[in-house]
Amino acid sequence: LKVIAIDEQLRVIYEDNVHFDKDLPEFKTQGGVCIHSDRLTVTSPVLMWVKALDMILEKMKSSGFNFSQVRALSGAGQQHGSVYWKKGSIQILKNASSELPLHQSLKGCFSVSDSPIWMDSSTGSQCRALERAVGGAQHLASATGSRAYERFTGNQIAKIYSQNPEVYKQTERISLVSSFAASLFLGTYAPIDYSDGSGMNLLQIWEKAWSKPCLDACAPGLEERLGCPVPSHSVLGPISPYYSQRYGFSPDCKIVAFTGDNPASLAGMRLQEGDIAISLGTSDTLFLWIQEPTPALEGHILCNPVDSQTYMALLCFKNGSLMRERIRDDCASGSWDEFSKALSSTVAGNSGNLGFYFDVMEITPEAVGIHRFNRDNQKVVSSFPKEVEIRALIEGQFMAKRIHAEKLGYKVCEYDEKL
Repeated sequence: LKVIAIDEQLRVIYEDNVHFDKDLPEFKTQGGVCIHSDRLTVTSPVLMWVKALDMILEKMKSSGFNFSQVRALSGAGQQHGSVYWKKGSIQILKNASSELPLHQSLKGCFSVSDSPIWMDSSTGSQCRALERAVGGAQHLASATGSRAYERFTGNQIAKIYSQNPEVYKQTERISLVSSFAASLFLGTYAPIDYSDGSGMNLLQIWEKAWSKPCLDACAPGLEERLGCPVPSHSVLGPISPYYSQRYGFSPDCKIVAFTGDNPASLAGMRLQEGDIAISLGTSDTLFLWIQEPTPALEGHILCNPVDSQTYMALLCFKNGSLMRERIRDDCASGSWDEFSKALSSTVAGNSGNLGFYFDVMEITPEAVGIHRFNRDNQKVVSSFPKEVEIRALIEGQFMAKRIHAEKLGYKVCEYDEKL
C-alpha cells in the first residue's frame, strides 16, 4: 500500500508505503497474496488491506503530516480483485468509532474474508458458462471489451454464488478493490468507476451500463449489489467524519472515484491517442489510448479514465516481476546488480536460446510451466547456464509483448535514428 501527497504545483511533499509481507506478517502472505493448494485459487485477506491503511495513516500522523491541508483524495487499486460486504456493514462503516483503528471496527463486515484477486485462475467453468450464455466469446468481448477471463469479477462472483449461495445471499454489496478503498474513505459504499468496471465481464463499454444478460448469467440480484457505475473522475462526496476526528482531515476534503491500477497508469503517464506504454509490475501490462476500438478474443478494451468517450486497450501478462524476481533469486543470488551484469554479458538474440517462463497460468497466451528452446529449436528440459537463463527470460517476455500487441493490430513504429 503506497501513499503520495502532492501540492498544487504537482510537487511531491510526502510518500511512504506499507509492505504486506514484512509489516503485516500475521496475515502470512507471500507477495501480498495467498496461493491455495490447487495453485489456481489466489486470494488476499481483506482485513490486511484495511490494517495497512490504518498503519500508513498512523505513520503519516507520527511524522507530523498536516492532514487538514488535504483538499482531495483519490487512488488506484489492483484490478479484478473483489470485496464482499456482509448485510448491515454499511451502518458499521458509516458509524465507525474514531477511537478505534478501522480494521477493528470492520472485522465482522465481510462475507468473504479472503478476496479473490487478479492472479486467480480457478473460474474456468464459470467463464465457459458466461460465454455460452451470451452467444460466444466474441459476443462477450464485443459487449464488455473482453472475452471471459478467470480473474474477471463476474466469473469470480459466479463461482462464489455457485459454491456458497448462502455467502452470496449474506452479501449486500460487492466492491472492486478500488471502490472498496474509496468506500473506506467515503464512509459509505463508493460506486465502481467505468474504467475499473470494464475489467469485470459485466459492463457494456459502449453504453457504460451493466449488461443484463451478463449479470443474469453470473448470479441473481447482482445489479443491486454492484450499484450504478460512474465516470472515473467523479467527485463522490466529502471524506468520512471518522478521518476528520481521528487524523484531522478537513471535513471539506473531497473523495474522487478510485480506479484500477492500469487505467490510473494511463492517466498518470498522460498518454494521448497513438501513445503506447509498457508497465513492468507484478503483472506486466501494455496499454494505449484508442478512439475506435475493435474488441478481440485476445487483450482487453477498457473505458478511458481521462475521457469517458474514448477507450484504452490493454494486454496483461501475469508472469511479470514475480517471475523476474524468481529468476533473479535462482540465477543472480537475489541481486539486481548481478542480474544486470549477467544480462549485459550475453548478446542480443541469446545465441538462439529462447525461453518462456510461466510459474502460474499465463493470461496471454494461456500456458504454464518453463519452456526452453535452443538455437536448433529443440526443447531443452534442464536449465540454461545462469546468464543465458536471465537473457532468455527478458527477451522472451518482450518478444511476447510485441507479438501479441501486433496480433491486436497495434503498430510498432520504426523510428528514424536521425530523429
